[in-house]
Amino acid sequence: MANSGKILVTGAFGQIGSDLIPALRKKYARQNVVALAHKNIPDDFEGLVERADINDIDELARIIKKHKIGSVYHLVAILSAIGEKDPQLTWKVNMGGLKNILDLAKDLKLKVFWPSTIAAFGPTTPKVKTPQETVMEPTTMYGVTKVAGENLCHYYNLKYGVDVRSVRFPGVISWKTPPGGGTSDYAVAIFYEALQKGKYECFVKKETMIPMIYMDDAVRSAIEIMTADNKKIKIRNSYNITGASFTAGQLADEVKKHVKLTINYKPDFRQKIADTWPKSLDDSRAHADWGWEPYFDLKTLTLEMISKLNQKLAGDK
Repeated sequence: MANSGKILVTGAFGQIGSDLIPALRKKYARQNVVALAHKNIPDDFEGLVERADINDIDELARIIKKHKIGSVYHLVAILSAIGEKDPQLTWKVNMGGLKNILDLAKDLKLKVFWPSTIAAFGPTTPKVKTPQETVMEPTTMYGVTKVAGENLCHYYNLKYGVDVRSVRFPGVISWKTPPGGGTSDYAVAIFYEALQKGKYECFVKKETMIPMIYMDDAVRSAIEIMTADNKKIKIRNSYNITGASFTAGQLADEVKKHVKLTINYKPDFRQKIADTWPKSLDDSRAHADWGWEPYFDLKTLTLEMISKLNQKLAGDK
């Protein structure tokens, strides 16, 4: 078992958690993975599940002790576009929740995975092959909480020896959950709209390029960094990782090879957020330190998305 105890996944039914939980169950067995959510627990979920507010540290401690948790994948977060509508709540959830998990990790000897994001970068960050160590001046509250979170993780490792590990996720593309309020979610919405309506109004410009990663790769990166030898984890704030970088127009062209799609571009407030993010990332440190390697590029993720989403939508009818 991972870190001699069960695994707790917070934010268990969000975009990442919906795919991470099945992967962890496959690797460690269902009885060793505990899902934690605040509100959105699916009626058909079968397995160990707990309901708690991430800012209720006493309840979190009770759950961790009850299940003899050894590792936490802490996924709770309010994302970029939604976060701008309520910055105060975003800070409270994103930073308050992380600090609670790190404090519990310190006291109860837990290993922690926490995802950062390309939203931690900003308009002053080099855009092409963004370095591992660079200027980080985000312009969204989501991004601010991720930079602060990276520094907090680094601090807890230095000060208290907490074994905390992190990757900076690019835009994540997944068929399992609908778009959830992220700026990169146009790359998910386009598949839903193409298959259901044959048309899509994209909220970023055709030439907008940001780094992306297919969900299977994102999940695998989280598990691989958590299972890597402790001595190989040289960076304790967060590692750059990436799958593929492409423009909204290039994605649309690839989708059109397989399904009918009419697309028009009508940028909204999310365009300004996307414009502050990198176009591509240098993830050579993750390659060198713990062997990171993406499997999916634009072509293969498009085929996978269309195949899986067709099956999902057929089942929903």
